[in-house]
Formats: sequence, C-alpha cells, structure tokens
Amino acid sequence: MTSPVWHPFTQHGLGEPIPEVVRTEGAALHTRDGGRFVDAISSWWVTTHGHCHPRIMAAIAEQAARMDQIIFAGWTHEPAETLARELVRILPDPLQHVFYSDSGSTSVEVALKMALGFWDNRGEPRNRIVVLEHGYHGDTIGGMSVGARGVFNRPYQPLLFDVSTIPFPEPGQSQATLDALEAQCREKPAALLVEPLVLGAGGMKFYSASLLAEMRKICTAHGVLFIADEVMTGWGRTGTLLACERAGVVPDILCLSKGLTGGAIPLAVTMATAPIFEAHYSDDRARMFFHSSSYTANPIACAAANANLAIWREEPVLERIADLGDRQQDRLDRLATHPLIRNPRRLGTIVAAEIGASQSAYLNSVGPRLKAFAHERGVLIRPLGNTVYVMPPYCIEDADLDAVYAAITDFLEREPRMGDLFAF
Repeated sequence: MTSPVWHPFTQHGLGEPIPEVVRTEGAALHTRDGGRFVDAISSWWVTTHGHCHPRIMAAIAEQAARMDQIIFAGWTHEPAETLARELVRILPDPLQHVFYSDSGSTSVEVALKMALGFWDNRGEPRNRIVVLEHGYHGDTIGGMSVGARGVFNRPYQPLLFDVSTIPFPEPGQSQATLDALEAQCREKPAALLVEPLVLGAGGMKFYSASLLAEMRKICTAHGVLFIADEVMTGWGRTGTLLACERAGVVPDILCLSKGLTGGAIPLAVTMATAPIFEAHYSDDRARMFFHSSSYTANPIACAAANANLAIWREEPVLERIADLGDRQQDRLDRLATHPLIRNPRRLGTIVAAEIGASQSAYLNSVGPRLKAFAHERGVLIRPLGNTVYVMPPYCIEDADLDAVYAAITDFLEREPRMGDLFAF
C-alpha cells in the first residue's frame, strides 16, 4: 500500500525508498528492517548531544505527565519562565527579552516583524531588509523572501517581498561586500539579516569572523538593526555557543531553534535587546507585538530546552565539541588529498567540500548519487548538490565517524560516473 505521507524536499515521482525509523540512539537511526544508520547530518542539523538523550527524554516525560499546552497570551508557566531566565543568563547581556515560537522559520518571521515594528512604533517607518547573497532563512513566505531565490521558491515569487541583497564575500572580495552594505545602510533600511559565519543551505559557505564584525560595525554606525539567524550555527556547531561569539558580535535580534531542545522537539526563540522591546511597550494596545502561534512556549518543549541548558551548564559540552572538531579535521585532511575534492573546509564541527566542481550547485546529480551510495553503507548523508558536508551529533564515536568518511571516499573511488565530474 502506498503511504499517504507527503515528505519534505522529496520528489516522490522518482520512487526512491523511504526507510521507516523505529528507534534512535546516540548518533544512530534504527530502521524497521533491522538496519542501523549513522546520522552524519544530525537529522537536518537539529540533534546536538545525541538522539534520545536520557536527561532530555526524562524531562519531556516528567513535564508531559504534569501539564501540556496552555494559552501563552497573558498566561505563563514555570518551564517557560525558567528557560527565559537561563537564556538571558548565558547569552550576551544586551539580549534581555525572549519571544517564543515553533521553528527556525517562525523565529525569523518574528525577527522581521520585530524590526519593522521597532521603526514603525518610533514614528520613522522603514520597510527594507538587507540580506546576504545565498542566504537561507526558512520556507515560510517571509523566510523565502529574505532568502536566496531559485528553483525551490520560483513558483511562489508573486508572494515574496523585495529585499536588498549584498554579495557573498567570496575569497578576496570581502571589501565589495562591505562597500555594498555601506551603500545600502546609507538608504536607511530596517535591518541586515545574516547567517553568521556559515551559510547552511546555500552550500555551507564560510566567511570570516572579522568580516562579520565589520558588517556589525557598519550597521551600528548607520543605526541599522542587526539580526543574526543562528538557527543552524547556534548551540556549538561552529565551536562556540553562538557563531557571533567568534566575532565578538552581539546582534540586536537573535534567532535560535534546532539545538535549543537538543533537537528532541520543536521550539524556537527570538531574543531582542531592550530598545526593541521598549519600542513595543506602551499603554496603547495598538502598539503591542502582534504575533503568536497556538503552541507558543509549549511547556513540554520548554522542559526539553531546560534539560538541554542543564547539560550545557553541568557537562563539558565545549570540550566534546572541540574534540569532535579535531577528529573531523584528521579525517578531512585525508579526504582533501583526493583529486575530486575542492575547497575542503571546517569550522567547529561542520565539515564541507565540493565534489568535482569548485562551486556548489543544488540540483547537481552528485548529491542524490552520493546519498544513495552512503545509504547502502549504513550512513545518512544528504549533500547540497555537489557540496558534501558532515555535521554529526557531538556524541559520535570514532567507528561511526570512520564509516561516514569511508562512504564518501569509497563513492569517489568506486562510483562509475565520477569521471564525468572533471568536465565541470
């Protein structure tokens, strides 16, 4: 019987197998047919400490037995209050206000509305958002509007609003990026929105911490709000709690999700500085922040996030991340010697490289071929076209990490069509 499920980013017309996972543990997925798969991409970048982490699962079970969803408009509960206080404690001081939502996409939507509301409530409306070329900020209408345009959002173009795009700083072209930002900021936009240091879905493109710091300085000098989308880069992926830390940057608005609950359950926050909050603070109900969802601050999700923060507080998470980064680098160094590997790179626990072509191409056939090849070898990997990346949970052991890199290497050596990549 054909399943009625419509899967995301899946072309069902290709008839590709869709395995059924029945159990997860650590860095592995276990399927109904007895298979075990190393999760080399943290199940789309969400799982940090490992699947079914005992402390997080226990917190979910305990909270689920006590209280489920309640209305959060004008009501509150202890898991949300505790989480907000702890987030304010561990994140940079200016980020004093926590707004809850459900996912990375919605956290960005919230950030955009906060920025526009800030200027409107100050009596100087601004409606232009500046973004970095190749960015990705989700698949909602606002998220697609501020992300790169391409095959994945072409049918929806009539719904998308215009933005100002500055060029991605390819090697040797950083000044062009800064000059373009300077020019845009002189036009008084509402905000600059960036993925700090790593553009994820855009092809795992890296840029320097020094450039991020310079972009923040330009925004500050012109009074332009700075929004950091750390949905993917947050929670240690780049080697620090936030990618912004590496640049000494504090945004006006910060988006967090994915690893917020350790990847166990959906939750997102948009954190804002006092001026953003105060622009909406009034005895005039018309100036309130008009945003919510039915599941804002879900108590069970907040409990999972509190368990995640306890792990960060009480266990040597950054040491584990540093160790994983070192182990990844050893394997990347060996992979980098292959003649088909281009631009090998690592930041924290994120490793990426292009296969064959020097530039990323999302619909390149290398991606699905490598994905299928790795699947046969018990590895879950999902390249972005010809960009292969490895971003595993922090608990992954050497044997599983070896299996991931062996699958990539074997693909390069054995896949019969690899020779045609030299033509790119």
